[in-house]
Amino acid sequence: MIKGFVAGLIVANGFEWLAHKYVLHGTHRAGKPRFSPVPDSMKSHWEHHREVRKTDFSDYGYVEGVRNWRTRNEIMSLGVTVVVFAPLFYPISKGMSLAVFYSAANYYYVHRRAHLEPEWAKRKIPWHYDHHMNSNQDANWCVTKPWFDYLLGTRVISSVELEEQNPLGVTLPKTVSIWLTKTVNSYFPATWVKPRLSV
Repeated sequence: MIKGFVAGLIVANGFEWLAHKYVLHGTHRAGKPRFSPVPDSMKSHWEHHREVRKTDFSDYGYVEGVRNWRTRNEIMSLGVTVVVFAPLFYPISKGMSLAVFYSAANYYYVHRRAHLEPEWAKRKIPWHYDHHMNSNQDANWCVTKPWFDYLLGTRVISSVELEEQNPLGVTLPKTVSIWLTKTVNSYFPATWVKPRLSV
């Protein structure tokens, strides 16, 4: 069950990356608006981006709760994801199915808290702060953990203050974090907005 749960967390992070990039942001098309298979979710997400840029990362839609249509849309989208994927994974692994529930709840908690407490977001999920506040908003697709941004080369760091302790995005002993960061960056390097100066 534990292996299945861990596998489910990895799959969920990959889905988070994919859905954020292709559904919420939409695909660029020459001479046409972006395309999303779920246009209402894309519209909601771009309104979220505009709000966050105007308010230095805060989104008061989360204070309004389900009265706010963007918050309702996010909750409903996460609900649909659970309803579709939890039963799909259940025959393969109960742990993977459980990871779907956990990942949806965790995504909502982390995303909501980040936009209600911007300083918390800078410390705990700097990759998502970079997603909204960096000059390039078509990067840093992961919200809860930056795993697939490293694997797929889409982690773009804007400043030393917004570099996570390590590519797992979890607190580890300093020596382990340094080793992990060096190892991961040798295979899947993050991109820096400005070249990092050697210390």
